[in-house]
Amino acid sequence: MTATASTDVQPDPAGTGRLDSVELAGFGYRQELRRSMGRYASFAAGFSFISVLTTVFQFFAFGFSFGGAAFFWTWPVVLVGQLLVAACFGELAARYPLSGAVYQWSTRLSTPVFGWFAGWIMVIGQMVVVAAAALALQVVLPAIWSGFQLVGGDPSPASASGAANAALLAVVLLVLTTAVNLLDNRVMSAVNRIGVTAEIIGAVLIVVLLFTHADRGPGVTLHTGGQGGAIGALLVGSFTAAYVLIGFDSAGELSEETRAPRRTAPRTILLALASAGVLGGLLLLGGLLAAPSLTDGRLGTEGLSYVLTSTLGDGVGRALLADVVVAIAVATLAIQTSGSRMLFSMARDGVLPASGPLSKVSPRTGMPTGPALVVGAAAAALCLLNLASPDAFLAIGTTCIAMLYLAYVMVTGPMLLRRLRGTYTPPSTHGLDETGNPLFSLGRWGLPVNVLAVLYGAAMTINLAWPRGPVYDPAGGHWYFQWFTVLFLATTAGAGALWLGVRARRGSTLPTLTR
Repeated sequence: MTATASTDVQPDPAGTGRLDSVELAGFGYRQELRRSMGRYASFAAGFSFISVLTTVFQFFAFGFSFGGAAFFWTWPVVLVGQLLVAACFGELAARYPLSGAVYQWSTRLSTPVFGWFAGWIMVIGQMVVVAAAALALQVVLPAIWSGFQLVGGDPSPASASGAANAALLAVVLLVLTTAVNLLDNRVMSAVNRIGVTAEIIGAVLIVVLLFTHADRGPGVTLHTGGQGGAIGALLVGSFTAAYVLIGFDSAGELSEETRAPRRTAPRTILLALASAGVLGGLLLLGGLLAAPSLTDGRLGTEGLSYVLTSTLGDGVGRALLADVVVAIAVATLAIQTSGSRMLFSMARDGVLPASGPLSKVSPRTGMPTGPALVVGAAAAALCLLNLASPDAFLAIGTTCIAMLYLAYVMVTGPMLLRRLRGTYTPPSTHGLDETGNPLFSLGRWGLPVNVLAVLYGAAMTINLAWPRGPVYDPAGGHWYFQWFTVLFLATTAGAGALWLGVRARRGSTLPTLTR
């Protein structure tokens, strides 16, 4: 399909969403998803994907075990880098308020084939992120009650019994989140908002309690104490921040369900990332300052769950961990929702296998049921890899980060090329948004921000995908885990190329979307 974009949009002070639908029609799409989300719901979509409680609790032990206390300093570095990317995404969300954001943006900035690969890598990556988020239950539930350890006796995700139990808990959670994703999007949005509110309150409370129970000063963060040399340890320690600070683009993914998206989405993308970045950094620092010991080995295996229950007592610690469980469930729901919108957006253009059923929206619920089922089933299958080996836990986590970082570069890269060629059209040239306010634009800062965003994204993608044996195959003897990220990326690209080849032989070309 070929669409023609509109330019100026007249204000819609009543907030009916009617002009949002007209704007969408200007891109060649009908309003099928229900446009019922406001500003807080849009913020919640991005914040719950990031989900600092889920991801910090999940990867704190890993970051500390490699980087020591100094891994804290990788956090602000990654946050600044991701804010550069988010600023670029903010401009694109104002210009192209469409579901399937990364696919739509990359396609319009580059070529149909390049944009298709960006969307393909992103949607597969999101499926892996859903699995990784669901597996995080293992880090928390057995610490609340030993009865949640249904398989074996060792709850550590790095043990055989812990990995198997993680897979079981994750599949149960995915059944629940898939069910919610099949309901009306107002139900999904309400669950998201309530969960994010609970997570923010819980995170603030945890930060306050950790700082009031500090046993040491912030100077401890100047010591590495991790595995290997200082630089290498910190590069690996940065995985924690890299894993946490992704998914802010979810506010853009839900643009077709958001009222006044050209004004709302850019701001909520940045707000979700900035607020999660501040809270997450304080959680890391508080955990390091309040940990009973930095040398007994438990902080590198049990992470923040150990700090809470040991420092605050079982009662308070377990109550706060229960809030983390809520955050994990809501994060899994939000990531699955984001992935299903990406799948829907690509299927709507007829560029995926089984595009017909995947592009259908239920007239009763206003939700794309096919994509929700596919993302849920694929994530559950990935979780079952944990049954093969505990190393799958880390392989899944790092692979999903690398895939999303690569997909992000496949947006910021073409964006930079068009700026350098003078063919990039900033959203400010398209007048006002739906409410009569100026569109989000970086102005003269656009080029330097874009350059830095590309350099950062490319460097971090390489860092994440580098096949380090001590990281991906610590037990040795499993070369496929050491090379898992590279192999998974290659397989994803190969499968995509095969599909495009089949389409070409059938005489079917990819659609040219408006720029």
